[in-house]
Amino acid sequence: MSGDNARRVPPRALPVAMAAVVGVLYATGSLLGWGGTAFIAWAEAGAAGAAATSLLLASRRPDGPAETTPGGLWRASWRWYGIAAASWFVGAVGGALTDGYGRSAMSLSVPDLFYLFALAALVVGLVAPIRVPRDAGTWLRYAADTYVCACALFVLGWVALFGTLYHESGETPAEFVLELLYPLIGIVFVCGALPFVLGAARGHRRLAWMGYGALTAIAAADIVTTFVRLDGGGAGDDPSDILRLAGLLLLLLVPWTGPAAEPEPPVDDIPDDVADEAWQDTSGRAGEECGRMIGPGIAPAAIAAAAALFIAGHSLTGQNGLEPGISIAAGSAALVLIARLAGLLRENDELRRAVDTGEEHFRALSESINDAVLICDLDAIVQYASAGALRTYHYEPEELLGRPLHEIVHPEDLPRVQEVFLEVLDDEAVDEALRVSCRVRAADGTWLPTESTISRYSGSDGAPSRLLVTTRDLSEQAALQRQVAHLTFHDGLTGLPNRSYLEERTREVLSRQPSGEVAVVFVDLDGFTAVNDSDGHAAGDQVLAQAARRLRANVQSDDTVARWGGDEFTVLVQPPPDESETRATVELAGRLLRVLSADPYQVGNKQIVLTASVGIAFAGDEEMPAGGNGSESGRRLRRTAADLLRNGDLAMARAKELGGGRVEVYAPHMHADVVRRLELGSDLQQALAEEEFAIEFQPVVDLATSRVTGVEALLRWWRGSEAVPPEEFIGPAEESGLMIPLGDWVLREACREVARWRGDSWDVGLSVNFTARQIAAPGFVESVAAALEETGLPPQALTLEVREEVLVEDAGQNVERLSELRDLGVRLAIDDFGTGYASLAYLGQLPVDIIKIDPSFVAGLGSDETLTLLTRTIVRLGSDLGLAVVAEGIERPEQLELLREMGCPRGQGFLVARPMAAGRVESLVRTNLEAHAQAGDVPLPLPG
Repeated sequence: MSGDNARRVPPRALPVAMAAVVGVLYATGSLLGWGGTAFIAWAEAGAAGAAATSLLLASRRPDGPAETTPGGLWRASWRWYGIAAASWFVGAVGGALTDGYGRSAMSLSVPDLFYLFALAALVVGLVAPIRVPRDAGTWLRYAADTYVCACALFVLGWVALFGTLYHESGETPAEFVLELLYPLIGIVFVCGALPFVLGAARGHRRLAWMGYGALTAIAAADIVTTFVRLDGGGAGDDPSDILRLAGLLLLLLVPWTGPAAEPEPPVDDIPDDVADEAWQDTSGRAGEECGRMIGPGIAPAAIAAAAALFIAGHSLTGQNGLEPGISIAAGSAALVLIARLAGLLRENDELRRAVDTGEEHFRALSESINDAVLICDLDAIVQYASAGALRTYHYEPEELLGRPLHEIVHPEDLPRVQEVFLEVLDDEAVDEALRVSCRVRAADGTWLPTESTISRYSGSDGAPSRLLVTTRDLSEQAALQRQVAHLTFHDGLTGLPNRSYLEERTREVLSRQPSGEVAVVFVDLDGFTAVNDSDGHAAGDQVLAQAARRLRANVQSDDTVARWGGDEFTVLVQPPPDESETRATVELAGRLLRVLSADPYQVGNKQIVLTASVGIAFAGDEEMPAGGNGSESGRRLRRTAADLLRNGDLAMARAKELGGGRVEVYAPHMHADVVRRLELGSDLQQALAEEEFAIEFQPVVDLATSRVTGVEALLRWWRGSEAVPPEEFIGPAEESGLMIPLGDWVLREACREVARWRGDSWDVGLSVNFTARQIAAPGFVESVAAALEETGLPPQALTLEVREEVLVEDAGQNVERLSELRDLGVRLAIDDFGTGYASLAYLGQLPVDIIKIDPSFVAGLGSDETLTLLTRTIVRLGSDLGLAVVAEGIERPEQLELLREMGCPRGQGFLVARPMAAGRVESLVRTNLEAHAQAGDVPLPLPG
C-alpha cells in the first residue's frame, strides 16, 4: 500500500479491525472447544484487562487516541467504563483460578461480587454525563416505566424459558428466584439505563449506545448461562462467553471511536436560558453540553403488550396454565401501566388547558396592542383579525374576514409579499418570522406604509396549518421621516432649501441635462452686517425672510432658490429651451438685483434700504457677449457641481469687492486671483519668518523751498530677486491677520531710522500708514507709545496716515484710539482724501492734522478743469481749517507749478523723489539740508 493510501485510512479502522479479528477467533475457538474452559476464562480476562487499560489511560490523557478528544463529562464516563472492565477483569481472573462455572446466588463467590460491581459501574458510566432531574414526579414516572419494562421482560422470559425449568427443578419458589437473581439484575439494569442512553447529548450518542450494547450483551449472557445451567448443561454447552466477549470488545473500542462529529448549532440560534441550562452539568462545569433523561416512551407499553399476547397464547396452548407468580407480576405491571396511563391523560389535559389558556392570552394580547394581528390559512385568506387591525385600517369585521390578503396589498408590493409567503410555506425549517415592507389599503382607499412579520402558527392541535401576520402601521414614522428630511435639507428661517439640498440638486441637474443649459446666480445683501449690529439679529431675520420671498416670487417654477448661508442666496437656473441661456440668466440676475435693492425692507416701524451683489456662473463653455457690467466675455467649461457653485461664489465676491450693487459674470481670472491670494497668504508667513520684507522711504518736500520735511515709510516684499507689488500682498496680509505684526515691525524700524537721523540734527518727520484692522487690534495705542519710547522718536515727529473710511465707517472706536495718540503728540493724516467717504463739511469734526490729496486729483491738474477746481478747493479748505495739505502723485512739472500757484504747502511723487532705501534717503536728505543751510530761504531744485 502506498503512503498516500495509508494516510487515507481512518485512525479508528485499525483497532476496530483488530477487535473484529479477536472476536472471530474467540468465537471460533469457543464453538470448536479449543483449550477448554481455561481458554475461555483467560480469553475473557484478557479482553477485560485490555478494555480497562484502554479506557483508564484514555480518560487520563488530554490527547487521547480519539479523533475528537471529549470533555470532562465523557472522560468521567470512560473512567467508570474502565472501572467496570477492571472489576470484570478481577472477577474473570478469580473465576479462571477457581475453575468455577456459572454464577448463582445459591453459591455466591468473591468473583461474583466483582461481576455485580462491574454491572453497576457500567450503569454509572451511562448516567454520569446526564443532567439528572430533581423533581420527584419525573423519578416516579421513571420508576414506573422501569418496573413495567422489567416485569414485561420477566414474564416473557418465564413463559418462554424458565417456567418449564422451574417445574422440573423441584426447588421452592424462593430458591428458584435466587437462581434467577443475575438475570433479574441484568434486566433491571438494562431497563433502567435505557432513558439515560436515549437522552445522550449530540456527538456522544455513539459512545452511549456502545456502553449500553456492552451492558445488554452481558445481561443476555447471564440469561443464557442461567438457562444452560438450570437445564443441566455443562461449560462446553454454554455459548454465552461469546456475548460477554462482544460486550468487553465494545468497551475496548469506546475510546478509539471517539464522539461523533456532528455539527453544533449556531450560538445565536440558541435562547440564552436554554443554552445556559444545556451547557452546564450537575457538577457546575460550564461550556460542555450534557444530556438529559428521556422516558422510554412507548417501549414499556410495547413490551408489556407483547408479554400479554405471549402469555395469552401460551395459556391457551400450554398444559400448566399460568403460574401464580406470573399472574402477580403481570397484574402488578398492568396496574402500574394503568396508573401511568392515568398520569399521561392528566398531563395531556393540563397541556390542553395550557394551550387553550395560551390561545386566550394570545387573543387578549392581540386585542390590546395597536399592531394589526391577522391569522390566515395557507391560501392567505383572513380567518382572524384583531381589534387593532380593524381600528387601524377602519374595516368592519365582515369586510376583512374571509378576504384574500392580495386584495388589500398594493400591486407594486404584491410580488415581494408573495415571495415571502412562499418562503415561509416551502421551507419547513424556517422557524423565525420573516419581515416584509408593503403598502396596505385602508377602508377609505388610502395606502398606508406598513412593516409585517410572517410566521407559521400552530393551533390547538399543534399542527402549523396557518400563518400569523403581524402588521405595524408606519404612517407616523413615514411622516416623521419626511419632516426630518425636510428639516435636514431646508432652512428653518426662510423655508428655502439649504446648501446641502442645492449641492445635491445641482449634481442631479448636471447629470441629466446638457451643461450648457445650467447656471447659478449667487446673491449677497450689501451692508447686512450693519443691520444685525445696529438693529439686532431679529431685525436681520426679518430682512432675510423678506429677501427670500422676493427671490422666490421672481424665478421660474423649474428654478431652485436656496439659502447658501448667512445673507447669501443661490438660484439654480434652468432656462427654457427656446431662450438663450446667457440672455435669460443675465436678465434674471438683473431682475433679482432690482427687486432686492429698489424697495426698502420693513422692520417694525423702520425701513431699511440695502443693495445686493450678484454673481453668475455658467456650466457651459459658450462665449459670452460683450458687456455685462464689465465682466470678461470668455468662460471655461465647468462640468462638476462643485466647480459651478464655486465659480458663482467667486463672481459674487468680485461684485462685492467692486463696491456692490452690481452683477458680475464669472471669468477664469477670478479663480486664478483667489488661488494667488491663498498662495500669497501662505507665503507671507514664511516671508515674515525669513525677514524678506524691507522698508523704503519716499521724501515729502516743502513745495515752496524744495526742502525735505519728512519721509513716508513704505513696506516692500522681495521674494527672492522678485519684488511683489504692495497691492498684491497687502490685501492677503490684512485678511490673514499678518498685517498687525507686519505693521508693528514697520513702525519700529522706521521710527528707529528716523530717530537716528534726527539725532544728527535733521528736522524730518515720519509718516506711517495704518489700516482699520491694525487700529482696532487690542493694545494698538500702547504698541505705538512703546515704539516711540523704545526708539526715542518724539511723538510730534510721527504722523499716522489712515484712509477716510477708517474714520467714517467706525468713527467711535477708531476715532477714540487715534485721539488718545493725538493727546500724546502724534499727528494724524487722512490719506487719499477726496475719494468720497468724508465730506468737506464733516472734515472739521475729525481729529486730523494733515490731509493728503488723492493722486487721482493731482493727475488731472492742467487737463481737467473739474479736478483742478476740486484740488484748489481742498487746498483752500485745509488752509482755512488750519490743516497741513500734502499733494500726492506729483509726476509732471505743470502739476508742480499749479500746486505752487494754489498755495499747496507740501507734496510728494516721482517728480519730487521716488521711494528708496534708507541709505539713499540719508544721502539725499543730507545733501538737501546742507544746500538749504547754505542758500537760506532761496528756493532750490527738487531733491529727486
